[in-house]
Amino acid sequence: FGDFAVLSFNGNKIITTSGGGALLSNDEPAVRRARHLAAQARDPAPHYQHSQVGYNYRLSNLLAAVGRGQLSVLDERVEARRAIFDRYAAGLGELEGVALMPEAPYGRSNRWLTTLTIDPEDFGATSEVVAATLARASVESRPVWKPLHRQPLFVGCRVVGGRVAERLFDRGLCLPSGSALTNHQVDRIVDLVRGCNGRVAETG
Repeated sequence: FGDFAVLSFNGNKIITTSGGGALLSNDEPAVRRARHLAAQARDPAPHYQHSQVGYNYRLSNLLAAVGRGQLSVLDERVEARRAIFDRYAAGLGELEGVALMPEAPYGRSNRWLTTLTIDPEDFGATSEVVAATLARASVESRPVWKPLHRQPLFVGCRVVGGRVAERLFDRGLCLPSGSALTNHQVDRIVDLVRGCNGRVAETG
């Protein structure tokens, strides 16, 4: 999608090295420069010498080996995540006020994370109520990412746009999506979410 792509290998990703990531590019000079800067920008000298500021962004060989080892099961993990999303969609997708992340027409999602938005007026409950209900049942969920312009660090900074991000944060919820989730566990989460539906309660 551009000159560079960035992958995260954080602990909650499909392929993980417990942290770190990868920079991808077809621009060989840029790749060489990135490697140089990531290795503390050390000059090719027999002693430690630095002519510019560098960083220690290298992934250790051990953690890189862990990541490479997981590549052999990447396809299976993606299929598991897609199946989990499909099960959530089957159980929640028809509820008024609930919208799951659509799949872009130009690609095939790995469904790393199942997120949904909840319109409280149509659903009859807020995303906070749903999250609290899940928590009481020992099911972890969390809001989608807080927009940067609403972070305390950036209070007082000039903001351009941001309304879409704010709406997603106010209504969005991340559901459990680990590759090892069983059908029974997903169905239990679906039942808990459906139990929060005020419209169902009114007509049930």
